[in-house]
Amino acid sequence: MRVEFDDVTVVLGGREVVRGASLTVAPGTVVGLVGPNGSGKSSLLRTLYRAVTPRGGTVRVGGQDVRHLSGRQVARAVAVMLQDPASDFDLSVHELVLLGRAPHHASFGRDTTEDLAVADDAMRRAGVDDLADRMVSTLSGGQRQRVMLARALTQQSPVLVLDEPSNHLDIRHQLELMATVRGLGRTVIAALHDLNLAAQYCDRVVVLDGGSVVAEGAPAEVFTPGLVRRTFGVDARTVADREGRVLAFRQLADEPAAPEPDSHLADSLEESRPRS
Repeated sequence: MRVEFDDVTVVLGGREVVRGASLTVAPGTVVGLVGPNGSGKSSLLRTLYRAVTPRGGTVRVGGQDVRHLSGRQVARAVAVMLQDPASDFDLSVHELVLLGRAPHHASFGRDTTEDLAVADDAMRRAGVDDLADRMVSTLSGGQRQRVMLARALTQQSPVLVLDEPSNHLDIRHQLELMATVRGLGRTVIAALHDLNLAAQYCDRVVVLDGGSVVAEGAPAEVFTPGLVRRTFGVDARTVADREGRVLAFRQLADEPAAPEPDSHLADSLEESRPRS
């Protein structure tokens, strides 16, 4: 399902946190939003699932303005995994994951055999099927994060929004989560801090800085030393190993050496990007 942000502006607390942002996410693609803290990534995402109302512009999902959809319609179209899941749920993991089926139920509808099968499959995909009977309040932050992914998958919405999905996860589970998301075949929009995760698992990346979109395209085209320096204030270079090449970062020196040519970094990222 196609997602469109058309000249979106968001004002929070009297401050313009997103400024005239426009981008289109093609159906079935994985798009990463990257940028420094406070660049507007999460605020832009929240306009899609109506947690925030933009001051200006339009957000469309499947060609429909989200402002004209009911809450149930939005939930059927867009599933969300937030970066800081609550830990005070008085529910088991299985019960919480099943809440993802709520948009598909009539009021007070019972869980069906299909609902149970969808939830079981989602827990298996997220790697939490062994936690099904545990209370959510007893889980670690990383475990809760994977449970919230399972709930989002259970929703079976064609669009999946991930707000810092690797938060609380160790490196192994970060890679597993991104590989799982990439293999879904859904439209995925993820706010990411880790540029290497974005480079390896996203079809396209969108760079925000100061609330504005400053670059967009394939990771190999966008993540150049010049852009990383301007946007993040660090030097970037590539490090080669048997599995491919990744970005490495260092603080800017007082008199930084000339950056390696952008084309070298682009070639390295393209070589290392997984093929689906």
